[in-house]
Amino acid sequence: AIETLLHRSTPVLQVPAQALLEGDAVTLRCRVMQKESVLEVRFYHDGKDLGRYFRRTELFLHPLQLNHSGRYHYNVRGSSWPEWSLWAQPEPVTVTVHGEHSTPHT
Repeated sequence: AIETLLHRSTPVLQVPAQALLEGDAVTLRCRVMQKESVLEVRFYHDGKDLGRYFRRTELFLHPLQLNHSGRYHYNVRGSSWPEWSLWAQPEPVTVTVHGEHSTPHT
């Protein structure tokens, strides 16, 4: 089993590099390192709190819709910190969802 770990330096929110289309599924992953277990992660979309996830460091978006486009970041709390850490993702990542394009048949 892979244990999710926490690092006191800047964490990273990973977004797939490929183009994201309506109807697709995507997973945003927060990557942190070191010897401390993650207790809670709180994700945000355009500043709106998406809720708290216990020991889960992934946000699943399925099926993707155009309104999923925007900026995402997160806060994280580890086992030795009683409060939310103050080092949330300093640079939110931008997710762009493209509408489905139909290719004309010739």
